[in-house]
Amino acid sequence: MNENTYELESELKTLNHVYQTLSEVNPHMNDGSYGLESLGLRNLGHLYHNLPVPQLIEEALKRHEGVLAANGALCVETGKYTGRSPADKFIVDEPGLHEEVNWNKVNVPISQEKFDLLYKQMLAYLQGRDLFIFDGYVGVDPQYRLGVRVINELASQNLFAHQMFLRPTPEELNTHNHELTIIAIPGLQGDPEINGIHSEAFIVVSFAKRLVLIGGSRYAGEIKKSAFSFMNYLMTKRDVLPMHCSANMDKKGNTALFFGLSGTGKTTLSADPTRHLIGDDEHGWSERGVFNFEGGCYAKTIRLSRTNEPQIWSAIRFGSMMENVMLDPETRIPNYDDGRLTENTRVAYPVDYIPNCVIPGIGGHPGTVIFLTADAFGVLPPITKLTNNQAIFHFMSGYTSKLAGTERGITEPQATFSACFGQPFLPLSPTVYGEMLFERLVKYDANVYLVNTGWTGGPYGVGTRIRIQDSRAMVAAALSGELEKVQYYHHPIFKILVPKSVPGVDSSILDPQNTWSDPQAYETQAKDLAKRFVENFKKFPNAPREVKEAAPVFE
Repeated sequence: MNENTYELESELKTLNHVYQTLSEVNPHMNDGSYGLESLGLRNLGHLYHNLPVPQLIEEALKRHEGVLAANGALCVETGKYTGRSPADKFIVDEPGLHEEVNWNKVNVPISQEKFDLLYKQMLAYLQGRDLFIFDGYVGVDPQYRLGVRVINELASQNLFAHQMFLRPTPEELNTHNHELTIIAIPGLQGDPEINGIHSEAFIVVSFAKRLVLIGGSRYAGEIKKSAFSFMNYLMTKRDVLPMHCSANMDKKGNTALFFGLSGTGKTTLSADPTRHLIGDDEHGWSERGVFNFEGGCYAKTIRLSRTNEPQIWSAIRFGSMMENVMLDPETRIPNYDDGRLTENTRVAYPVDYIPNCVIPGIGGHPGTVIFLTADAFGVLPPITKLTNNQAIFHFMSGYTSKLAGTERGITEPQATFSACFGQPFLPLSPTVYGEMLFERLVKYDANVYLVNTGWTGGPYGVGTRIRIQDSRAMVAAALSGELEKVQYYHHPIFKILVPKSVPGVDSSILDPQNTWSDPQAYETQAKDLAKRFVENFKKFPNAPREVKEAAPVFE
């Protein structure tokens, strides 16, 4: 055996030991290394474990990772990557998982060998470097919660993890078991030729090893969405429907869900002063009800208004972390209208920064489900009621517009279909999630509405954005039951029920064709979108016949 062969076998044995450790439930270790040596992380610098918020902010400022804004929030710039980079996300193609994963443009396989090489490079890069460790949980319901460990190179990203995930009590921390490990090291850049990736950035998920590697990107959203992707795989095996939605409840405990992609109003419309916020982005629906996956909110701030979004505005204070928000160079007052770095300016804060939030974030079975879409064509009505089969059709279609800045390279709205309003985070076939939702809609007799927060009076560039005040009024009418009392008509193209009146809303905007100067141009544009729906749904040949028949018509 030559020396090189011996070294290779030794490295493989080390990695196998590391992966065996990662695959098991690891008891929390407070031996000075916090169990990192068992993961192959040795010869490190100083380790900071579950630091309180003030100390994390001090470390971030000391390391010049950001500055304090006038409102007290830490403000950082994320550089080249100002949004998620779905083209740089990979799933390790592992035995036993290959047939389960829905491989496609967003679920891209990477070999175990390439993953091992990335892991080795990460171990080498971290030699002598300080690390920040956060141990917490994903999933509020103790019956389903998952222990998570986030290891960061940056103090600011560890602050993000601290505020976004569920923070343990001192007693829970002493017995914490991490079943998922996320290692986020922005300073480590990958090499497409060597690593089999697409750029210097990479987000690689190993479901078998319960390990996520993130490198090359400072955008903190990759951390939370990696955990969500993992939950979208694991929860289905425990008969929990994982959902990309916000949730709130009224004073009587009546729960509502708001599905939608970034920029459709999910966070804004669920942060309602008259209701109690359960969570703004990721939830599970079990036989016990709805529960928040997270301990924080991650809201867009572009053109944030104290008038239109008072709760989010007030939540941006000491302990919050803003990304790519421009500050006045002297006063450091945020300018939320300035999108020169990106339209995807963000803020992360604990959910309890919202004054009327639900702690813990658990609600009952929802009586109202709302799908949010930002229709860039301007042809969908601002609110419609759906049958259960129509609900699954629109859920699996996930139509909206990618708004500027949500992903790199998107500078203006683009029509898109994102299955289940969260396709980039779904490792399994959308039909799995669609069937689970249908079962729950029937069992708990929930009403489903499709709300368009996009354009009216014409497509993007011609029409105008639907006023947030009108969207709020329509949502309020749906939640209060007022929309059960009004008359409806069937839309001739989309075959969905359009209300003839909504309390507090000018009826002239309810029929989108009436808002266009040229009715024939509206019909042409609507049929074009209907055709896109039908063509897109061909991706789901195994969908139930009744769901396929809920498709719009375009001929």
